[in-house]
Amino acid sequence: MADPSTPLKHTPLDALHLSLGAKMVPFAGYNMPVNYPLGVLKEHVHTREHAGLFDVSHMGQGELSGENVDAALEALVPGDLKGLKPGQIRYTVLLNDEGGILDDLMVTRPAEAGKDGTLYLVVNAACKDQDFAHIAAKLKGKAMLLRHEDAALLALQGPSAAKVLARFIPAAASMGFMTSRVESFEGVPVRLFRSGYTGEDGYEISVPADKAERVARRLLAEPGVAAIGLGARDSLRLEAGLCLYGNDIDTTTTPVEAGLPWVIGKRRRTEGGFPGAAKILKQLNEGAAKTRVGIQPLGKAPARAHTEIQDAQGNKIGEITSGGFGPSVNAPVAMGYVDSKFAANGTKVTLIVRGQALPAEVAPLPFAPHRYYKK
Repeated sequence: MADPSTPLKHTPLDALHLSLGAKMVPFAGYNMPVNYPLGVLKEHVHTREHAGLFDVSHMGQGELSGENVDAALEALVPGDLKGLKPGQIRYTVLLNDEGGILDDLMVTRPAEAGKDGTLYLVVNAACKDQDFAHIAAKLKGKAMLLRHEDAALLALQGPSAAKVLARFIPAAASMGFMTSRVESFEGVPVRLFRSGYTGEDGYEISVPADKAERVARRLLAEPGVAAIGLGARDSLRLEAGLCLYGNDIDTTTTPVEAGLPWVIGKRRRTEGGFPGAAKILKQLNEGAAKTRVGIQPLGKAPARAHTEIQDAQGNKIGEITSGGFGPSVNAPVAMGYVDSKFAANGTKVTLIVRGQALPAEVAPLPFAPHRYYKK
């Protein structure tokens, strides 16, 4: 948790947020927009129906380089990085020696010339200093880490995102999901990632910090694009069943428990060689004692993080890790961990909300369907 006495950092878009009337709040050590005058609910719906532009410049960006860089990083994560093709992105997790998740991150093999032996990393804002220190220390002598402190990051998300971005970069429309390429945005060099954190189609756009406001204003001037804050970002990812580090995944959860067994590459399941491999592979084969599930409250009251989950007899069987109102489904939605014997969809459970026992059931994730681009 950030020290409240430490001055907040500002992204390169701070002045833009203020000019747009954003409500600013501390987040991961930064002064960030939680919403704009449109409001969280309308921002959420706008992103689902049109296109939303998010400032995610607080995220950590860096490049890892070395002769056997993919093999080096595989010592810290369970993903198959050797199998990454040029221009391909992989979601993976940094693990501790017990198989707990230190952070989740995106790893890209750049496709442009001169980037052989390089991997591009994007990590979470709250963890970036620890992540980069961990990677640099563990891979000392094997790979070199260069942090991109001079890069901002924008996210353009929603069903209109491709049409909007293609007006500036025609090649963006034909990019596959989880691919990356370097392009020019009206003369500004940008690295595009067809990925995001909303469940919608869209892009994350790495741009030089001193050009970020110019690019953001050009995108916001396009029909159907609105500025979106952290409030809607959270409700969008919750409906999409996507984990928030520190809430839904942390050092006390393994990828198997978190419902992310797919991050463990097929070859890695055979070879191992990642932190906590013995424990994680055992869970893959035998099952884990707890697992992350969707929780659907059956009333109108939302269940927030740390809400106790009980079985029909009043025994505690788990805890909510993320919860709130889902504007797209017009109902409260939540995620949490339960003892695995209660993880089947449709299982009736009880939530203890402000001292009241409220009915709920285990529900399939995601609550809102993923609409990622498919060629």
